Amino acid sequence: MKFLTFSRGTGTRLGSPLDDGKVLDLSAMLGSGAPLDVGQLIEAGDAALQAARAALDDTARHAAHSVPAGEARILAPIPRPGKNVFCVGRNYREHIIEGNRAAGRDPNDFPKALELFTKPWTTVIGTGEAVRRHAAHTRLLDYEIELAIVIGKGGTDIPRERALAHVFGYTIVNDVTARDLQKHHGQWFKGKSLDTFCPMGPWVVHRSAVPDAQRLQLVMEVNGEIRQDANTSDMLFDVPAIIEQVSAGLSLHAGDVIATGTPCGVGFAMQPPRCLEPGDEMRARITGLGELVNRVID
Repeated sequence: MKFLTFSRGTGTRLGSPLDDGKVLDLSAMLGSGAPLDVGQLIEAGDAALQAARAALDDTARHAAHSVPAGEARILAPIPRPGKNVFCVGRNYREHIIEGNRAAGRDPNDFPKALELFTKPWTTVIGTGEAVRRHAAHTRLLDYEIELAIVIGKGGTDIPRERALAHVFGYTIVNDVTARDLQKHHGQWFKGKSLDTFCPMGPWVVHRSAVPDAQRLQLVMEVNGEIRQDANTSDMLFDVPAIIEQVSAGLSLHAGDVIATGTPCGVGFAMQPPRCLEPGDEMRARITGLGELVNRVID
């Protein structure tokens, strides 16, 4: 099951991508009081999910409720998360090594616990939307493809053996980063939190359609050139460990989003470093989760 948020004129609608490129208007199929975005679907609980599943299975009604691709503007699946987006830093072994080398540190100095930061909702945009260059504030703009966990069932102190039961599904996040701001402020929040710095989507894939989140291929292309090409098996902390550590003494809620870190191949670690510029197109793909496409503008 794949769920997306789209607009057609005013307001938002809950939808699902169809194989022919059209979007199924689930809000219309579900009728009065239906969820109007993916976040509302998650918050509505199991009954709403089962109704959405039944609508997806009712293929005889799809033609009457499908929207041509050109008429549906796909938004971030959760356009305004209830909390900041949780983000895990330095969670892929090869990325840690490349970052340590670029900073002149021991390449094999791995974190002993999650390194966490957040991105506010003002960073969130959908596929096809523009990332602002913010040239007045940064000279080194970078990309980071990431698998993102979408929480379905809230909780606190969630043990790893029950962690996956709290997952609704998965999506793609591009953790756009101003590397110089990150260094200047001595922490990660500011450099990763300028407006438009969290492209998300294009949709959320339900966990039932992702057999193993630790066996997914991630690919980031910039202007058609593959920059990142890795597998989630390289994570230092896997999805259950991330949920366990983030939820320790901290309540997670339905619809919360956790970005799980990026693999090697980022621009700042190249020699010389390669930053994003206006006109650059980023294409982020993860196995089974679709493609998140964003272009940089002034």
